[in-house]
Amino acid sequence: MAVSWSSAFRIALFVLLVATAVAAFFVLPVEKILKDFLVWTNENLGLWGPVVLALAYIPLTILAVPAAILSLGGGYLFGLPIGFLADSVGATLGSVAAFLLGRTLGRSYVISKMNDYQEFQAVATAIQRSGFKIVLLLRLAPLLPFCLLNYLLSVTPIGIWEYTFASWLGIQSL
Repeated sequence: MAVSWSSAFRIALFVLLVATAVAAFFVLPVEKILKDFLVWTNENLGLWGPVVLALAYIPLTILAVPAAILSLGGGYLFGLPIGFLADSVGATLGSVAAFLLGRTLGRSYVISKMNDYQEFQAVATAIQRSGFKIVLLLRLAPLLPFCLLNYLLSVTPIGIWEYTFASWLGIQSL
């Protein structure tokens, strides 16, 4: 099997990204950093705090950092309606960013590896038939971690808008 330079570069970049995230998770005090970030946004950014909170979800979701602290802290610091809105928009933006990253960086490699697994083929076929419903059900069932699911779904035939709406709806129930 011949691998082009472009594919090799994308695979290497993806592996580097994952390795960096894993190393940072074990080396850095992630929980303390997120708590300090929440306090800083609340004390220093005023009305922009919820916007910055929502945008913070994007890199956290791409790097598969659990953002439960942000979800709980956003509601506590900014009040339930504004905190909920910031968390909802942020988690959806983060999941779409990870989905698009998975679609562009390692798609061909992952698909070539997943073709050997009949379970994945069954899920891909089900998503092709009724993608919205399958993505929503996968979001509701705690079978796979939220961040991992973004990347796995990125190699299925679901469209971006269908994925986004089903993910957003599923995120609301979490």
